[in-house]
Amino acid sequence: MDRRAEPGLQPIFPPQATSDGVKGRDGFTLLEMVAVLAIVAMLAAILLPMAPRGTSRQRLAAYAVETAALLKADRTAALRRNAQISAQIDAPGRTIRSGSSSRVMRIPDDVSFQAMLPLTCNERPARSTISFFSTGMSCGGTIVLSRLGVGYEVRINWLTGGIEVAERNAS
Repeated sequence: MDRRAEPGLQPIFPPQATSDGVKGRDGFTLLEMVAVLAIVAMLAAILLPMAPRGTSRQRLAAYAVETAALLKADRTAALRRNAQISAQIDAPGRTIRSGSSSRVMRIPDDVSFQAMLPLTCNERPARSTISFFSTGMSCGGTIVLSRLGVGYEVRINWLTGGIEVAERNAS
């Protein structure tokens, strides 16, 4: 059985003649494709590290909520254990350390971190802490997290020990 094409059939895409009269195929060679992909990869390697990776508004709100949750856990532990629990606030070190667990929160460098804490608590120096008592009361304080005009305050009520997160006005 002979499998030759019939002489009357033409290819669907016949080869095109080039300017020098030689017939060739249209398209790109494998080498050209690899070169283009290499250039795109090099540009991506150079430009992607320059993309801004700052803390978003949503992530800033999440840090405020996490801070409040850590402090609420300390207040709850003080009530359950019938003992004083103190959370350590290290503004220069950008950390908040739980007094009831090993939990530590690290605030990113692009977020402004301010802590307004009492100088004394229960007639003793407070030393950068927020203390919760077995009665539910607290020494109080405010932690402010802000970035690019957007901010959140984590407020600790001294009388009730209640903790709330409030959006801070950009004034």
